[in-house]
Amino acid sequence: MKSLFKTVALITFFSILTRIAGFFFRIYLSRVIGAEALGMYQVASSIFMVLLTVVSSGIPLIISRMGAAFRAKKEFKKEAALTATALVFALVISVILCLVVFLFRSLFSKLFTDERCMQILIILLPSLVFSAVYSVFRGALWGQGNYFALCISELFEQVVRIFVCVLMVGSTMSVLENALSVGWSMSIACIASMIFVILLFFIYGGKLKKPSGKIFKPLFKQSTPITSIRIAGSFIQPLVALIIPARMMAIGYTSSQALSLYGVAVGMTLPLLFVPTTIIGSLSTALIPDVSTAVAQGNQKHVENRVRTSIVFALFVSALFVPVYMGVGEIAGLFLYNNALSGSLLANAAWIMVPMGITNITSALLNSLGMEVKSFINYFIGSIFLFIALWLLPPLVGINSLVWGMGISFLVTAVLNTIMLKKKTKLMLGLLKPITLLTILIVPCAALTAFITSLASIVFPQFITLCIGGATGVTTFTLLCGVFNLIDIKSFMITTSKRLNLDKIALKLKKKKT
Repeated sequence: MKSLFKTVALITFFSILTRIAGFFFRIYLSRVIGAEALGMYQVASSIFMVLLTVVSSGIPLIISRMGAAFRAKKEFKKEAALTATALVFALVISVILCLVVFLFRSLFSKLFTDERCMQILIILLPSLVFSAVYSVFRGALWGQGNYFALCISELFEQVVRIFVCVLMVGSTMSVLENALSVGWSMSIACIASMIFVILLFFIYGGKLKKPSGKIFKPLFKQSTPITSIRIAGSFIQPLVALIIPARMMAIGYTSSQALSLYGVAVGMTLPLLFVPTTIIGSLSTALIPDVSTAVAQGNQKHVENRVRTSIVFALFVSALFVPVYMGVGEIAGLFLYNNALSGSLLANAAWIMVPMGITNITSALLNSLGMEVKSFINYFIGSIFLFIALWLLPPLVGINSLVWGMGISFLVTAVLNTIMLKKKTKLMLGLLKPITLLTILIVPCAALTAFITSLASIVFPQFITLCIGGATGVTTFTLLCGVFNLIDIKSFMITTSKRLNLDKIALKLKKKKT
């Protein structure tokens, strides 16, 4: 159990570092290359991500499972043959995909409202081959249980990409040149991370043997369903990237204006909305083995406690950011991106974090109960509502149709997940009261945050105003949640104090033994 928590802590630490680096990188890009270039790159990369899913979703997961099984049985030759077999398999698939896109580029270019996006996609194609190799060796390290190597390789890729991109882009360059430079930075970062993870693989004792046909069959059979599900899910983003600019152009915007709006919404606003998922994601990582073990042991009380408390915690974390973003959203957009529209979108979209948080945690719980396919079906049903909103709402609310579409999609998926979770576990979750109270408390906290922020903006610069507004929203919301017993602050402080005292006692005993 201790090793599990250490693993989760390690992954969480590096994940936060990587996300922080990526967050500030997006701020830098938005300021240097502008919304239009950022939008072009986002549209092209959405198609690229579908191709990347084919070579880097199911394969590394199955390598890790099969590799761990071979290692447990001390069948190290089979483990080495597995890595080599997967490497050949992934390389063949990635090269074929690159050739298909390159040879039929005239057909692919019709997917974009702006033909310049196709040039970016072509530049990204080498990344597909490098990522295929990277994913195989990453899966092998995963199977070895070498989580440090996994985490450090991801952080390395992010750092290299930022460094290369900063050197290549410039405010004096054209929109297309900047977008192409971002694409080149991706390819260079991928080859650097590929070389780095290969070195880590051999440094930590990894080996390659002759590829085996006997190993290829189970590798292909087990990875195909997972890859198929994730490919289906990965089509959501490119479809959104194609529909939004097209619908914006249909109501009178030019191609450049439509791409700029998409760049602001996806490149500037959405990263801030996904901040709570970092915390919820760490909880999800810890919950999956914990709940799975309790189910296997028939410990119904433990399952009930974990399910309810984790959903309430996810609700609290998600709702905590809502009044803050509602109150300081506009100033945040100006301070971070020098873009008023991104701030306005952030304030308008803040509410979607609540259904998003419920969706994230309930999906993790369903996965821990072995209901991955049903969880994906719920996600797919929610996506249908997203596309309906994207098609119908632009004439009424413009780019805010993306906000409303995502919110409705998350809400539908959250409801379906919760119903399915209740049926599966046969638990009385009792979530209506906390959800209602959290929703009610958001309103006065958001109003107070907006009022304090407006007063502070008269006297203080933007950064100080953001700090004051953010502190007001977080403090007020947390205190009100404590007053209405949505979170037990006193018990948390007592538990933390006891834990600290126990740690001190353990440290003293350890010193005495030594």
